[in-house]
Amino acid sequence: MKRKQIAVQLYTLRDFLKTPKEIAKTLKKVKKIGFEAVEVGGLGPIDTAELKEILDGEGLACCATHESGSMIFDEPGKVAEKLDILGCKYVSYPWPHTSPKTKEDYKQLADMLNKSGKTLAKSGKTLAYHNHAIEFERFGKKNGLEIIYSETDPKYLQGELDTFWIQHGGGNPVEWCERLDGRLPLLHLKEFGIIDNQITMLEIGSGNLNWKKIVKAARKSGTRWFIIEQDTCRICPFDSLEISLKYLMEKV
Repeated sequence: MKRKQIAVQLYTLRDFLKTPKEIAKTLKKVKKIGFEAVEVGGLGPIDTAELKEILDGEGLACCATHESGSMIFDEPGKVAEKLDILGCKYVSYPWPHTSPKTKEDYKQLADMLNKSGKTLAKSGKTLAYHNHAIEFERFGKKNGLEIIYSETDPKYLQGELDTFWIQHGGGNPVEWCERLDGRLPLLHLKEFGIIDNQITMLEIGSGNLNWKKIVKAARKSGTRWFIIEQDTCRICPFDSLEISLKYLMEKV
């Protein structure tokens, strides 16, 4: 893979991002590991302009951000302003904060995503949906994630598939990358493995996902950014990210 297409979701390093001073120190480490881009999420309080200054100082691009669902729905204009400061086009809706439990709940969620996505699109920004496993509950012929994408306009909602959670939910990451052809600018690379009979997040290449097929399918569907994320790490998170980056650079 090309280094310039690989980013890190900073949520992986959230324990080292609680203050502006820690953020600056951590982003310096991220650059030293070899990353050229980050997805902003999991940071403590920091002024957006200060964050941009730190990123620029390290030569790091902001490929996307994760913002709260309430902010995306209630204040899309402010989201667009933040993205402008960061020089960023994409924002992801990270979690179904409306707690959908029925088909109608998912249709209502889709409607709100469509409305916010339309507002963001007017500002030249793109809203993407980041899935977990919860969206794979079925309601008749479709699961929650299928409802979301079928009930929204691709002009206003794109995808940020998460490979681990697709697998965890019983889906196939390769097939989902293919399904979102032309609708998948962002992809979360998260390894799915089994240790001591327990489902575990691992470094890329240390688990059971077929990364060559996943990346090939994602590229064909137009993925711009391949974003490494590991919610929990067995070892130092910085070491985990370095292992994942090295695998992608050398093996995929």
